[in-house]
Amino acid sequence: MSDNIILVLDFGGQYCHLISRRVRDAGVYSEIRPFDVSLESIQKLPVKGIILSGGPSSVYETDAPTLDKKVLDWCATAKIPILGLCYGHQLLGQLTGGKVEPNPVKEYGRTQLAVKKSAGILDGMAKEETVWMSHGDQVKKLPSGFDVLASTKDCPIAAFASKENMLTGLQFHPEVKHTPKGQQMLENFIFKICKCEKNWSIENWTRDTIDAIKKEVGDRRVLLALSGGVDSTVVSVLMQKAISNQLHCVFVDNGVMRKNEGQDVENYFKNVLHYEQFYRVDAQEKFLSKLSGVTDPEQKRKIIGFTFIEVFEDFAKELEKKFGKFELLAQGTIYPDRVETAATSKSSAKIKSHHNLTLPEKMAMKIIEPIKDLYKDEVRKVGKNLGIPAEIINRHPFPGPGLAVRCVGEVKKEYLDLLREADAILIEEIKKAGIYDGLWQAFAVFLPVKTVGVMGDFRTYQFLCSIRIVESQDAMTANFARPDWDLLDRISTRIINEVRGINRVVYDISNKPPATIEYE
Repeated sequence: MSDNIILVLDFGGQYCHLISRRVRDAGVYSEIRPFDVSLESIQKLPVKGIILSGGPSSVYETDAPTLDKKVLDWCATAKIPILGLCYGHQLLGQLTGGKVEPNPVKEYGRTQLAVKKSAGILDGMAKEETVWMSHGDQVKKLPSGFDVLASTKDCPIAAFASKENMLTGLQFHPEVKHTPKGQQMLENFIFKICKCEKNWSIENWTRDTIDAIKKEVGDRRVLLALSGGVDSTVVSVLMQKAISNQLHCVFVDNGVMRKNEGQDVENYFKNVLHYEQFYRVDAQEKFLSKLSGVTDPEQKRKIIGFTFIEVFEDFAKELEKKFGKFELLAQGTIYPDRVETAATSKSSAKIKSHHNLTLPEKMAMKIIEPIKDLYKDEVRKVGKNLGIPAEIINRHPFPGPGLAVRCVGEVKKEYLDLLREADAILIEEIKKAGIYDGLWQAFAVFLPVKTVGVMGDFRTYQFLCSIRIVESQDAMTANFARPDWDLLDRISTRIINEVRGINRVVYDISNKPPATIEYE
């Protein structure tokens, strides 16, 4: 762990993890904790500064999330600066004796900030800066000992700071790219106010993680649930470097993989990485049988998660007959998986379950998740640092439940076969166009809706296919991509002509939020 940390307290804001990412981008380690984290937990960390995230609540609501006064008092005594953003800004104003009220004029989107005092967190800012606002309430009055640093047309106290900058509040969001100087503002807080050292890097993390794995595992054997995707591949190489032949990789072929994926995964790990202890378990019929008739997305995810554990444990018992007891199970869980499965704070909303995290309590093995605190682009950097080939590192993310969550409604083999063919055509064309590596994800979705079409002189009544292509940095937010129309035309024409059973292709133009990247 780094010897200086910026702690982000989550009050339920959609940008909470973006704040953490921006701190890491600056070269300082950051971790997220729920807003009601105990003072004792904070004191165990080498905290140099605390950031309070935004959130959907109002500070004057009953049971509104708040900051433990003991934390506030300790920070004052220990000289730990606090930065409040949006809701965090309002909360600091209220907790220090200021006044917060709803404002008749709500501010959403880009706003011009009038900088009254170019100091502290606003050091180096021009007299006018563009910022991103999203609020209804605002700080109306500050207690003595605070200065107003900036205002907007409808928000007289858009930024404030106490003496010596121990408490700073910004009503706007510096963490989003729509605030052009936002990163500079955050770095003013990190380096000039908190006096952090720039010592967080992927290289250091990789070295420290390999050492930590060696220490945790000791001489025990480890099973790795291997999918062949970026995350589990990176975990496998980290584990191999740490414990070598103590690692046994198990790939469960669940029947909801992409076209030829099972064989591709086996070829790569056996023939390229030369893993001697790689096992492919064919459980396709079992998974599809249990998914039969199930339409609820959460239920599908849980069935796949529990069935995976069942298959995995049965195979582990067979391995134990040969090698002895396995006590540890490694997984490729990353930060966004944990964010969406179980919100960081009580004020955050659960979005969906991830199969890596829906584990039964009876499971006999202890879980090791080496990359659980990393975002996808950070995982890719680790993979590159480990020398994993670009064609593996740059693969688009693939959900743990596979095509089951890209097959809306009931999962049937005939639907999956159609989806596999359509998806293969999409990826082939995108790679031909040279845009694959610049995209976050591109995939086809099967919709169990039939529409009328005409092929030659015949009327058709076949299924609908949706194409989803998005751009993102970390999957916390995403925008739909705007590929060339001719490319979309080629993709659509090929799918309709070559995939018997699909006669209509649509393009998804939804962003995240409000949509998610995956359909289920």
